[in-house]
Amino acid sequence: MNGYTICALVLVITLGPAAWLAARGEPVERLVGLELVSAVASVFMLVIGQVSHQSYFLSVPLVLVPMSFAGTLVFTRLLGPRDEG
Repeated sequence: MNGYTICALVLVITLGPAAWLAARGEPVERLVGLELVSAVASVFMLVIGQVSHQSYFLSVPLVLVPMSFAGTLVFTRLLGPRDEG
């Protein structure tokens, strides 16, 4: 068992509480949980790509990160205060 395998195991364990945070609570807390899930999943996919020595595994997390950022901006706008006028 090398360091990358231990890192992947820690990330999988971290994914559980992050998913729990994304599923429960107030809308802002769920957004934070969703961001945490996407960050952990991106790093996990990068580690899996490094462990398997397959460079094409790196394309998915490199697309997931900007999409996650754009999704956060959209949901933050939707969660903001509404103009009633």
